[in-house]
Amino acid sequence: MLNKDLEKENEWIFQLKNGNKHAFKVIYEHYSNGIFSKLLRMTKDETISDDLLQEIFIKVWERKAHINQDYSFKGWIYKIAQNSVFDYYRKLSQDEKLRTQLTITFADLYEHTDEYLFEKERYQILNEAILQLPAQRQIIFKRCKLEGKSYADVAESLNISVSTVSGQMVKAMKSIKDYVFYNSKEFLLFCLAIYFKR
Repeated sequence: MLNKDLEKENEWIFQLKNGNKHAFKVIYEHYSNGIFSKLLRMTKDETISDDLLQEIFIKVWERKAHINQDYSFKGWIYKIAQNSVFDYYRKLSQDEKLRTQLTITFADLYEHTDEYLFEKERYQILNEAILQLPAQRQIIFKRCKLEGKSYADVAESLNISVSTVSGQMVKAMKSIKDYVFYNSKEFLLFCLAIYFKR
């Protein structure tokens, strides 16, 4: 294990940077358990977590020459870990059959996707999501959610029933949340950052 003394840790990192395999082993033993625990919490699968862990440390070895000892090594290695998990979920989100696993893993954050959009004012991704909606649903969503008009006012202006406006809004919110959750790199990184801090 790494000595708790900062200078000793820096020496191991310096040796790793210069290709010392024993230093790599020591650093692996020091950081692997903590990273694996976070991976397991995020993927809920030991095999996937183990595969990602090995991938992360392969990247550490491959990028060892780029280690900057003026900055936190822990921050650097956890950034590699976070990006590796993002890549995994990005690939996962492109597979229709595996999207359910992604939703289960981040279920609590999925429920707050709309809060993320509106409270943080992520207008670019919101506009992209709105453009995916059918024409009438776009109009209803913009008037109700963005312009703040009541369902009754929108129904009257479009000559449709209030229940139709309500139904269209439910579908619009579902579509927009799905679009952001599965397509926004920023949102997935936001999710991962929260999980890595736990």
